[in-house]
Amino acid sequence: MAKSKNNTKKMSYISVPSQIINSLSTSSLQSLLLSPKKSSRNKLFSFTNYKSPRLWFFTLFFFCLFGMLKLGFHLEQPLIPFSTYPCATTLSQLSSSNRYLKSKVSTASGNGKFENVQKNKILNGFIQPQLLISNGFSKAQAFNGSDKEKYEEEFGKSEFWRQPDGLGYRSCLDFSKDYRRTSEGIVKDRSKYLMVVLSGGMNQQRNQIVDAVVIARILGAALVVPILQVNIIWGDESEFSDIFDLEHFKSVLANDVRVVSSLPSTHIMKRPVERTPPLHVTPRWIRSRYLKQIKKEEVLLLRGLESRLSKDLPSDLQKLRCKVAFHALRFAPPIFDLGNKLAQRMRSKGPYLALHLRMEKDVWVRTGCLPGLSHEYDEIINNERQKHPELLTARSNMTYHDRRLAGLCPLNAMEVTRLLKSLGAPKDARIYWAGGQPLGGKEALDPLKQEFPHFYNKEDLALPGELKPFAKRASLLAALDYIVSEKSDVFMPSHGGNMGHALQGHRAYAGYKKYITPNKRHMLPYFLNSSLPEAEFNRIIRVVHRDSLGKPELKISKARSDVTKYPVPECMCKDSQT
Repeated sequence: MAKSKNNTKKMSYISVPSQIINSLSTSSLQSLLLSPKKSSRNKLFSFTNYKSPRLWFFTLFFFCLFGMLKLGFHLEQPLIPFSTYPCATTLSQLSSSNRYLKSKVSTASGNGKFENVQKNKILNGFIQPQLLISNGFSKAQAFNGSDKEKYEEEFGKSEFWRQPDGLGYRSCLDFSKDYRRTSEGIVKDRSKYLMVVLSGGMNQQRNQIVDAVVIARILGAALVVPILQVNIIWGDESEFSDIFDLEHFKSVLANDVRVVSSLPSTHIMKRPVERTPPLHVTPRWIRSRYLKQIKKEEVLLLRGLESRLSKDLPSDLQKLRCKVAFHALRFAPPIFDLGNKLAQRMRSKGPYLALHLRMEKDVWVRTGCLPGLSHEYDEIINNERQKHPELLTARSNMTYHDRRLAGLCPLNAMEVTRLLKSLGAPKDARIYWAGGQPLGGKEALDPLKQEFPHFYNKEDLALPGELKPFAKRASLLAALDYIVSEKSDVFMPSHGGNMGHALQGHRAYAGYKKYITPNKRHMLPYFLNSSLPEAEFNRIIRVVHRDSLGKPELKISKARSDVTKYPVPECMCKDSQT
């Protein structure tokens, strides 16, 4: 028993301040408790020496001294790798990793290794959900409540303003060698002159000017600056040079058709041969009917060119139509300058949407539709239509209800509002509305103004006196609307028409800027279904319009489609690298 007592290990306890313990690393503590055995050859560091109280005393004294030095002088690098607050360490690691990722993206993009879209996705917050998940939150927890609504609202904004994929198409007007070779003789000819008288509004006149240039090219004649007939509806007496930049028009077409301001003195006394061509004539028809006459009489006068020239033309003439519509027909400097100012004011606070609202009295009369404002206004339209049945351009054997379901009626303000909301237009969207005074006054636009308070037209944006030179000149005011609408981020007409078609082609030619074509025939039945839940209605409307947002469209039929509306493939081509 005595022997057993002598062999029992005696344990001693030493009281050490907590500051010293905290200053010790894990490895140091383990080295004290679990010291490895050394070879017996070294007597100084033999196992028996570790039991010496003197060795323990010096060891503890050394660590106590080092701990006091650390506390007293605040050494910069701590001995322990652990923080008092582990969560803070995790957050700092995430933050540093995010900074590292941003720096790598920045470096890689500079080297061409990352696409801009990928870079923006990372730098604009798309990595945030991943960071939240790495901290132990699920994706659903990350976007609960108001945060989720805010995220969805921002996502909705980006979706609405997102531009369609242009598929690599760019403007491409490469005329053939034969076209360029014959151009020299055409522009030098001084024997044949074509005069044209154009009718309608500004956008109708644009279309006729395009056709006039092509007809002049077909006949090898010089084009006298077109004469614009006084508009009987608005009483606008504007001339060509009041609306369009005449010198620019001449210079752009200098290698295609010679444009002169008036007949030369050698021809001014000649009586022109006056003709009105039938609808959709071909180049062959024009040469066979007019070439001999213009060679003999030297001056040919054509009236009423609306839809007279066929849309099925040789490639070079199609390119010429695009050149006139998208390059030569620039608005006169006063219109061009003010239009750009109005567009800049709209864009000063971000992207904007342009609407072409066809809600004027004459539009409701001509389409055979009703505005839906009140019974009183419906009666006004019906009475006007009975007095002037010749104004009705829609199918006379159809009722108003049938016309509406067939997509032949303009959308009213309530329908436009609901369509925009379904397509994700944010409530704070800035909207420019183009068009004449709607039937019922501006009160007819109340549904739009209540839902989208940032709602402006040219009168709202112009400074005092800026619109005075354009007063009572409908063509000049329409030109201002055209400029602001063409420069918008998103454009939508409430009804078809010359301006809508012209802008569709212009925006496509500029790189396929977003253009919403209301699919009225397919969507209106859902508008009339009051039992459909709003969420389901919105989903259906987006599906209906997924192919109506301005992406490239090939011409369905050369005989029916206008190249200035569908510029692919005649006027646009893809890069070889695309």
